Amino acid sequence: MVSHVPPSAIVPASVPAFRPLYRQIQDLIVQALADREWQPGEMIPSEIELAARFEVRQGTVRRAIDELAAENLLVRRQGKGTFVATHADPRAFFRFLRLVPDDGTVPRSRSEPLECQSLRAGQEVAKALAINHGDPVLQLRRLLRFDGKPVVVDEIYLPADLFPTLTLDQLRASDRSLYTLFESLFGVRMVRAEEKLRAVAADVVAAQLLEIEPGTPLLSVERTAYTYGNRPAEWRRGLYATANHHYFNELG
Repeated sequence: MVSHVPPSAIVPASVPAFRPLYRQIQDLIVQALADREWQPGEMIPSEIELAARFEVRQGTVRRAIDELAAENLLVRRQGKGTFVATHADPRAFFRFLRLVPDDGTVPRSRSEPLECQSLRAGQEVAKALAINHGDPVLQLRRLLRFDGKPVVVDEIYLPADLFPTLTLDQLRASDRSLYTLFESLFGVRMVRAEEKLRAVAADVVAAQLLEIEPGTPLLSVERTAYTYGNRPAEWRRGLYATANHHYFNELG
């Protein structure tokens, strides 16, 4: 399992008896993000203002913000201030999508939504999304192209209460990444993800979409993405064509 886990993205249900003060400030800032007090891309109050709000030293706030910036929840901009991280930042694209071309180029990506339908969650989907069996979910299928070539087929499940009005027309009308669309339309930001990788053979449907022969080896990536409060906001199964691409994850 591959896990992209910023620890402060998880707002604890209870705070231990001893927890460093800057960690407590981190928790309070993350809670404000979860409550949408500051929107993605918006500048948060200054260190001085936050120090006054939380009744702590400015240095304590600075350390908390440094930690959150290291976890990609906040972004510092020299001479401008500190901003809520957003999926609209081009640098965020490959934070969750780890498939890169073998030649090292940065491809032009295009998402092709194929389906968007309402379903009742089966056991597998309910477990992955931490919801009840039979709860309403949305099922999406999409094809992702790099420089015009199909490289990923995704089957995606979303809790209907987080994305109540999402339609196929909205998906097809957007030229942004899915996560940017989710963030802008519904205020749902993915802050961490867990992935399971395995090798599989392409079935007939995947082979047709990816323009390969049935039985061709593919990388299967099963991902659960979480929003603030450690709530699962998406479960997807992706099939990656790796003839000219590879999965890249930098550790440490």
